[in-house]
Amino acid sequence: ITAAMDRVRSAFNSMIKSERYSRFTLQPGEDGERHVEVKLSDDATEGEAGGSPSFRPAPLHQSRRTICYLVLGTLLLFLTGYLVGYISHRKPQVEQENCVTELGVENRLKTMPTVVAPAPQVELDWKDITQLLTQKLTSQAFDKTLRDFDLPRRSAGSEEDMSLAKRVFEEFRKVEMNPWTDIHYVQLQMPDSKSPNRVLFGSDVFEPTGYLAYSAPRKVEGKLVYGNYGRQEDLDVLQKKNVELIGSVLLLRTGKISFAEQVDNAATKGASAVLIYPDSEDFTYLADTALYGHVHMGSGDPYTPGFPSFNHTQFPPTQSSGLPKIPAQTITANMASTLLQKIGGPESDASSGFKGGFKSLAYSLGGSKNITVEVNNVLVNRKIPNVFGVIKGFTDPDRYVVLGAQRDAWGEGYAKATVGTSVLIELAKAVREMVENDGFRPRRSLVFASWSAGEYGSVGATEWLEGYMSSIDKSVVAYISLDGVVMGRGSFMASASPLLYSLLESTMKEVKSPLGSGTVYDLVGKSDWKAKALRPMSMDDPAYPFLAFSGIPSISFHFISTNIEAYPYYGTNLDNMDHLNYQTNHRTSEMTAVAAQFAGQMALRLVHNHLLSLDVSRYSSIIYKDVVQVNRHINQLSQSGQLKEVTPTWLNQARGSFQRAADSINNAIDNTDLNDKEACRILNDRIMRV
Repeated sequence: ITAAMDRVRSAFNSMIKSERYSRFTLQPGEDGERHVEVKLSDDATEGEAGGSPSFRPAPLHQSRRTICYLVLGTLLLFLTGYLVGYISHRKPQVEQENCVTELGVENRLKTMPTVVAPAPQVELDWKDITQLLTQKLTSQAFDKTLRDFDLPRRSAGSEEDMSLAKRVFEEFRKVEMNPWTDIHYVQLQMPDSKSPNRVLFGSDVFEPTGYLAYSAPRKVEGKLVYGNYGRQEDLDVLQKKNVELIGSVLLLRTGKISFAEQVDNAATKGASAVLIYPDSEDFTYLADTALYGHVHMGSGDPYTPGFPSFNHTQFPPTQSSGLPKIPAQTITANMASTLLQKIGGPESDASSGFKGGFKSLAYSLGGSKNITVEVNNVLVNRKIPNVFGVIKGFTDPDRYVVLGAQRDAWGEGYAKATVGTSVLIELAKAVREMVENDGFRPRRSLVFASWSAGEYGSVGATEWLEGYMSSIDKSVVAYISLDGVVMGRGSFMASASPLLYSLLESTMKEVKSPLGSGTVYDLVGKSDWKAKALRPMSMDDPAYPFLAFSGIPSISFHFISTNIEAYPYYGTNLDNMDHLNYQTNHRTSEMTAVAAQFAGQMALRLVHNHLLSLDVSRYSSIIYKDVVQVNRHINQLSQSGQLKEVTPTWLNQARGSFQRAADSINNAIDNTDLNDKEACRILNDRIMRV
């Protein structure tokens, strides 16, 4: 083609006898970079000095050879243009392997048409919107979806996980949500099938099937010590009893804090390894049930901290500072019972809270007998796809609310993954139908996300945040987690950014109680609902990376059985349909529909209202309480002589500055015409920067 084009150019010059043409070349500059240069040349007089170029008319007679070259060149140009146009404008095909990979939400939103149906004659009010949503999110619909997405296995990066990703993608495609995938290649830790993890205590040898991902692979020996839940106060009790912790192997029961926090506390005290088991006082399931989890004190792929794990991404070799330096392993209740029978050492006090559910055991503190822990976990590289679908907003499409659900689990993961994925699918279909057929016009966009590798510490979600941080923190209004929204029936709890407290409260007052009378607000109790329903957001919370890493207002909520704080079957192979049905009194579909309505109403409030439903005044009282505590602590240290030349003045000034900024926003809200789109957007952008 190049040779033919050169002949065409020569023929063209011969025809018009132009002595001058423009040529674009890339010339290397002094800095080594290439720059475009326009060169004017005179073919007829090249090499001659002086004079200005002249133009002469072309002769009428042309050779047949020249005409043939011209025709051939024209055909080549036409064919090339046709191929380029066909390739660039043809309808994209959905790849069976990885669907479609896009760089980010903004790119997808820019290519989407906004209006999908004729504009309604009358704008829907909030009552109409909530009624439509409730009508579409029925227990009958969830009966089918829960069955469809219930799988016996769904570990991150497995064939089952990839198959689920394709099914979610296909569901989004069916309702024209312009789906795409975000692929990451991450390091996951798994047991070595050839070298199982082992625990050796005297003549007893245990090979547990459960494990803790991201444990330090090592073989250590030390004195066995029982440390209750491994909280700071528990380890302080051991030190007061003069039980040596340095070099010890701590036996801890699971609960109260995360696996990662337990291991980190133990390592801080100098322990050489940690064993964790489910005590019968906290968990009533079979004593040979294996436990699974991770011990990374953080989220995301710990081998690319702060960077996205895209394919072939080259970063300096580094590890997350949250990776433990000591081995950690889960064991069953039966194994722990054997260890506690032979542990020896001083007995724990009745007031210490160390005694668990094994009535025949004294729960001695140990410190006298050696135990060996051998962890042989290996790192494997896994391809994990996050799947997205979007419903584009009509006024501010570049501002969006994200709803996300974890897709993977250690076992069946019915409560952990199946319910959340089902809510994600049905909610997306319901809102899309409202836009397509019922005249709903969201002002902002809704992004529905299906995450992978959540069990390893929100890996998929965190990698997405790391990959698109420059745009996400400016565009995402809020994140709503759909993980674990149904754990039982009878109570309700939530963890949220203070900015979302008002939205949470109003939604509780609007959504009907699953118990049949009143609302969710009545279910919790009208007096001091925050003390009864709100919980601090833990590091294991799927919404935690969005809040802590990206500063995005985030919320997770759970319908749960009374008198329990966590779902007892998480991290086991018992997280299945039967156990959740037992917790919900065989009303799982009804509970899932209520949870979907709750999440949907919060999301629709955030995309429907002129003004963002983020209450900046909610931070003031929280900051004030924290500042008072810090002031008190500084004064105590100063009076005791432990702290010198430090005053809390700067902290008080910062609190005052925040209060004045919050008051300024509230004053602007009171004095702004919320029907003015531009003024409203400016005001909302100010709120999003809080």
